[in-house]
Amino acid sequence: MIKGREYASLKARLDELTAQGLRRTLRILEPIDATHASFEGRRMTLFCSNDYLGLAHAPELTRAARGGGAGSARLISGNRASHSAIEDRLSALYGRPATLLSSGYHANLALFTTLLKRGMSVASDALNHASIIDGIRLAHATRHIVPHGEPEHLTDVDLVAVEGLYSMDGDTLNLADYTGSHWLAVDEAHAFGCLGPKGKGVAAAQGVQPDFLVGTLGKAIGAYGAFIVGPPELRELLLSQGRSFIFTTGLPETVTRVALTGIERAIDGDDLRKTLAQNAEKLRAGLKALGLCALGEHHIIPVILGERAMPIAEALFDAGFLTTGIRPPTVAKGTERIRFTASAAHSDEDIERLLHSLETILNR
Repeated sequence: MIKGREYASLKARLDELTAQGLRRTLRILEPIDATHASFEGRRMTLFCSNDYLGLAHAPELTRAARGGGAGSARLISGNRASHSAIEDRLSALYGRPATLLSSGYHANLALFTTLLKRGMSVASDALNHASIIDGIRLAHATRHIVPHGEPEHLTDVDLVAVEGLYSMDGDTLNLADYTGSHWLAVDEAHAFGCLGPKGKGVAAAQGVQPDFLVGTLGKAIGAYGAFIVGPPELRELLLSQGRSFIFTTGLPETVTRVALTGIERAIDGDDLRKTLAQNAEKLRAGLKALGLCALGEHHIIPVILGERAMPIAEALFDAGFLTTGIRPPTVAKGTERIRFTASAAHSDEDIERLLHSLETILNR
């Protein structure tokens, strides 16, 4: 029998997180549609989902779901025609080879550990996602942290890593300021499908072609998976040295068929992108009318509330709205926030009810 005292250090860490108000929990939600779910019998309106185009429950995507699991890594027996179809479609969209991976985290780990070697240097924006940071660390490259949005602090490096649309501040960078003799890698996870021509992302919207680009299929596309776009040499290296590609079971065919349908809908989705932008503007205007200052300018709408963030998020939950509060270590202490996200599937009534409830809570 294992003695309980052997886990005392783990319990102590949990107790510390609880005391600091940083312990996280899971809620089981039963989806109703793109912007509504049931929690313990209560109907909830979602303003925290990354299903920006409302495709996750679109009929054409659910009809596309068929097939089974891959059963192994793609290099063994897990490669399917639907995997290649996604790569071919994305390669045609970006004009360079695309490689499909299991998640955005897998994609960034594969990209940076394949590109970088010990002794190489990377300039990484201070607000970059954990997957970028971990990829650089695993590559044993030297990481120079650049203050967010301050390209004048760039140094002589081999690669610059930034995001297209930042998930916690909702802002974009002027990517042209980050180009140079070094490589440029842009993570378009929150922009792919939503911004730029055909939803190609912020870089395409700004007329910048990064050396390497990462996008995800689990947000605006409404499915799961991720991809890396780069030169042909990168594609070949990923197949032979990308550890999080090589040693991971291929995406189930069910998922890839749904993803391919979502990609096609997003590429032709100017109508969805227009509605998404309009809904984001309505929500931003309503927050401003309540005296709240929202960061960014697109469909990710963070409002910094400090210590009030978590209590207000809980009060909104009690009112039937899921708007997760963001706290350390995801954001710095003192910048706790509620990160509202707009969806093309939100109705005017959804937005109005949220704003009315928020006004009531703030007044209270």
